Amino acid sequence: MSKKFYSIVALVAALVLLLAACGSEETETNTESGGDAAAAESYTVEHAMGSTEITGDPERIVVLTNHGTEALLSMGVTPVGAVQSWTGDPWYEHIAEDMEGVEVVGTESELNLEAIAALEPDLIIGNKMRQEEQYQALNAIAPTVFEETLRGDWKINFELIAETINQEEKGQEVLDAYNARVTELSENLGDKLDTEVSMVRFMPDDVRIYHKDSFSGIILDEIGLARPESQDVDDFAAMGVTKERIEEMDGDVIFYFTYQNEQEEGQQAEEAWVNDPIWNNLQAVQDGKAYEVSDTIWNTAGGVEAANLMLDDLEEKLLQ
Repeated sequence: MSKKFYSIVALVAALVLLLAACGSEETETNTESGGDAAAAESYTVEHAMGSTEITGDPERIVVLTNHGTEALLSMGVTPVGAVQSWTGDPWYEHIAEDMEGVEVVGTESELNLEAIAALEPDLIIGNKMRQEEQYQALNAIAPTVFEETLRGDWKINFELIAETINQEEKGQEVLDAYNARVTELSENLGDKLDTEVSMVRFMPDDVRIYHKDSFSGIILDEIGLARPESQDVDDFAAMGVTKERIEEMDGDVIFYFTYQNEQEEGQQAEEAWVNDPIWNNLQAVQDGKAYEVSDTIWNTAGGVEAANLMLDDLEEKLLQ
């Protein structure tokens, strides 16, 4: 055979040996950095908008709901960006200390997409009811997971968030601790579980009586507390309540809370009711068992931190 043929064979053999050496070196490198390889593993989350693949453990998370912010904090995760709290400057008082350095990215109802993109997140967590129209734009910035609903059992959204950030075990620990408190409170109440608990909310342009399928209604039901007959129904609330229906507010105990806007018109609405003689004729009021509590804790925040603080209120008022 010609010298040319042998030269070609030698060249091919050299290339094979070179590639084999490179492959061996790459294998050794991957073996040595096994932690990095594990961190790069992907997982898929099924959610309201479909399926989302997430690679590695998310480190730069943007969260687009108030209850989602509480969920992250409860699992020891601080987001790089979050929507502003409905009240507070910019965060609810009970989470403000833990939110130092977190960037505001708009509100739940009005997102700032430029601010979100500037944070270069590796994960975005939102809600279909609030932000469905922005989903495609958000998903173009980073993998995005959406919850289905806002009302009802807050634990459903909490569990999805724990799955999304690959912290299901830690999330279960948080829920177990909360559930243990509910069980303990229920046992301590004993015969007082028959106490009919009424919930009323005053707003600048509305007055509501809250039923069982609300944030605070779910918690009362978990504990096993009774509700007045008109409130013992599986929907959200009676809205647009007028003073002709004030008797529906009565119970053995009334917890009332007021949503304040910047003009403090909520306070005006509250005063118009609680200073009315017909309010003061309610049995719970006459018995000194009408308690004003935080609207943030009992309704607006809607997260696990608020749920635990609501249990504090119930312990204080019902076990005294």
